Amino acid sequence: MMTCRNCKKEFSIPPHAIQHRCLVCHTVNTSIHGDGLRGQDQGRHCSISKWFKDGCNVIRPNQMPSDISSYSSSQEKHINKRALLCGVTYRKKKLRLKGTINDVKNMKELLVKRFHFPDDQDHIRVLTEEEKNPNSIPTKKNIEESLKWLVKDCQPGDSLVFYFSGHGLRQPDFIEDERDGFDETICPTDFIQEGMIPDNYINSTIVWPLKVGVKLHAIVDSCHSGTILDLIYVYDREKKTWSDNSPPSKNPLRKSTSGGKAICLSACGDDQMAADTSAFRGKGMNGVMTYLLVKIIRENQDITYGELLEKMHDGIGQIKVGRWHRFLGSIFHQSIIQDPLLSSSQQFDVFSWKFTL
Repeated sequence: MMTCRNCKKEFSIPPHAIQHRCLVCHTVNTSIHGDGLRGQDQGRHCSISKWFKDGCNVIRPNQMPSDISSYSSSQEKHINKRALLCGVTYRKKKLRLKGTINDVKNMKELLVKRFHFPDDQDHIRVLTEEEKNPNSIPTKKNIEESLKWLVKDCQPGDSLVFYFSGHGLRQPDFIEDERDGFDETICPTDFIQEGMIPDNYINSTIVWPLKVGVKLHAIVDSCHSGTILDLIYVYDREKKTWSDNSPPSKNPLRKSTSGGKAICLSACGDDQMAADTSAFRGKGMNGVMTYLLVKIIRENQDITYGELLEKMHDGIGQIKVGRWHRFLGSIFHQSIIQDPLLSSSQQFDVFSWKFTL
């Protein structure tokens, strides 16, 4: 038996295998037993087809480096990076936001340059009111259809990102699946006419379909966004422990994935409001949470989730804020009352897991 050094899944391996690739997390593991056999019995062939059912790809001892290289390349083709980036300005309305377009541009640049997302519409879908295609305007219909696109046909190894910058609200929870009695929502550009998109819908659309080996990150820069994905674990930064956010009702709704991982970074708690900032000098306004996240990741190559959360928290008080909340344009007075929040579909060690998309 072999234990994957990354995801800790156990696999059965052939007696003379030197390496095998984990199909869950794609880490290449080296067999100690295989290392000891290098130079011995190199002409021995072992069939690998029966080992695929155990969840690993075996690289045989007699493979030449060129064979291994081509094998790895063929596997990489199945790994997909896909992102949905939404920035809503609510232009021509009194509740207009000025920083959301800049947020989307900065997030896209981070995905492409730092995390190597392909820079094309097949892999990064942008919804803003600056887009010429009517299907790319962040209306309720377009956002909902794009959420479905994000997770459609997801496969092990896929890395998915949902980013939203705009207004967030709360509404009463009538099915008793929220511990605080409120559903959190995001506001499309036409939410006054068509309604908001609630956390229950987001959860069922992009969390449920996540298969084993699929990873989703949601980054939401809006008011009341703490549990916008309705994930069942929320990280308590002060106590450094995970708290239970599972539905409290007697017949709870499903909130889990189908085996994959969902992680959400929110601008603030469910009862807090997010703000804009002019900290990007010469580049107009930005959301405080987005500004800090992009800046910190650019400056810290191998930062962990815990370190990122701490640095974002520490940076809040050092930001010169703008005049507006992301809560329907209400005036923001001097200090920021927001604390970025981390939630997840599973518990993990936030100070050992590196942040990667």
